[in-house]
Amino acid sequence: MTSSIIAFGPLAFDPSSGRLRDDGTDIPLGHRAAALLQTLIAANGQPVTKTALLEAAWPGIVVEEGNLTVQIAALRKALGRRPDGQDWIVTVPRLGYRLLRQETALEQDLPTLPVLAVLPFANLSGDPKQDYFADGVVEDIITALSRFKTFAVISRNSSFIYKGRTADVRQVAQELQVRYVLQGSVQKAGGTLRISAQLVDGASASHIWAEHFDGKTHDVFDFQDRITESVVTVVEPHIQKAELERSRRERPGSIAAYDLYLQALPKLSLETPEDDSEALDLLMKALVLEPDNPAFLALASYAINQRVTRTFSTVGPDEKQKCADLARRGLERAAGDATVIAHCSMVMLHNTKEYDLAMAAITAAVDANPNDLLVVSRAGIAHLHCGNIEDSLAYFHRAIRLGPRDPSVHISLTGIAHAHMALGNYPEALVWAARSLTLRPSFRCSYWMLIAANALLGRMDDARKFLADFRILAPETTVASIWAGQPQMDAGRCAAILDGLRLAGLAEE
Repeated sequence: MTSSIIAFGPLAFDPSSGRLRDDGTDIPLGHRAAALLQTLIAANGQPVTKTALLEAAWPGIVVEEGNLTVQIAALRKALGRRPDGQDWIVTVPRLGYRLLRQETALEQDLPTLPVLAVLPFANLSGDPKQDYFADGVVEDIITALSRFKTFAVISRNSSFIYKGRTADVRQVAQELQVRYVLQGSVQKAGGTLRISAQLVDGASASHIWAEHFDGKTHDVFDFQDRITESVVTVVEPHIQKAELERSRRERPGSIAAYDLYLQALPKLSLETPEDDSEALDLLMKALVLEPDNPAFLALASYAINQRVTRTFSTVGPDEKQKCADLARRGLERAAGDATVIAHCSMVMLHNTKEYDLAMAAITAAVDANPNDLLVVSRAGIAHLHCGNIEDSLAYFHRAIRLGPRDPSVHISLTGIAHAHMALGNYPEALVWAARSLTLRPSFRCSYWMLIAANALLGRMDDARKFLADFRILAPETTVASIWAGQPQMDAGRCAAILDGLRLAGLAEE
């Protein structure tokens, strides 16, 4: 049992002694009331079932539920009222109880992570034997979603209390204190299965995203893996998008750190010098408010790193050192966050040239979340420069499969083009680079492939046409500046691109 004091509002509870104090005044608690309070506190604001509370206060003893009701009433009286007039302990209908922890002024200003509940999928097959499959799908989805750090997922034990029950999604969201609800159904017809899934806003009950998946019953486990992969890679960006819209709608003009972070995300993804600078400014302001936030540190370092890799501007020694310091601090505080580790690994590749550390970091990121598109695409980049090129192609193709319509998919398309350039497959490189440019006309790296591959294939008119367009987009770029921004562990990985650019007429320096 921990000995640290837990404060909420004017109250302070010492779990080691079971003592409760109100502004310095001792409030007597019986050992059962103390056990109940400790259990409610440990739930961090989430509902606790009556069964769990009975076991906490009467371990190994079967007692009537009325005993719990009496103890909760006594505990409410001991705690008094919150400053807003509510009871500290509220009843969650048909479930149990929840402790309302009062937020500090800082917590009230900075929003907490959005929370998602994945409800049991309804079995529409008319065959109870299919319940195992529906439950297995949900368990896998909960496990996969829990790897993401941009939102929280409540446990299976909490969400599965709704198995076999029909409840309004707004009521579910209120009872579980979640912002989003993922629900779905399983239907078997002959030798086929259909899984439907919907992401719903818990406050309005409006649908954010919906999809269905069809497969064969004899392929049940492969099918289950495909559903899990598809759902988790769609849900995360939809929640992030919904959170950004919520931030703009509910807190206009707020300078809270999380708002600044949300504002920076779309600017960083546009990959232009102006948007990159604005994103960095926002992230540095966020770091003033939360100097140790790993996501802010990693993205700020990545914004500086992007200036080098995309040849936005010449980065001096001081800014390079700042980039490295931010990435180092981000890694130290990453706590297993796969996206933080992946962003920092790119800084080690391109900026500090610590190739072994970068490969170790990206491997850890993939292990932490193999379903994160950003992580997988960054793994492709790392292997492209410092690993096995065939592995890099596998990662890039997986990233495209994870998010075929994701706004960042052009990075993987260009990565495939780069890999084919390194392998000498110039016609294939042209195909992938052209696909990338169609999706993101401002992406400079796509132009490198199109210019170089055409030049090496003897198509000088096409090479010079792309070079003319590229000079309008990035007039300051030279062969030397492109090479300076690339990992340089193996010069052969970029040699064909640089030779092709020279052949087409790009200035050396």
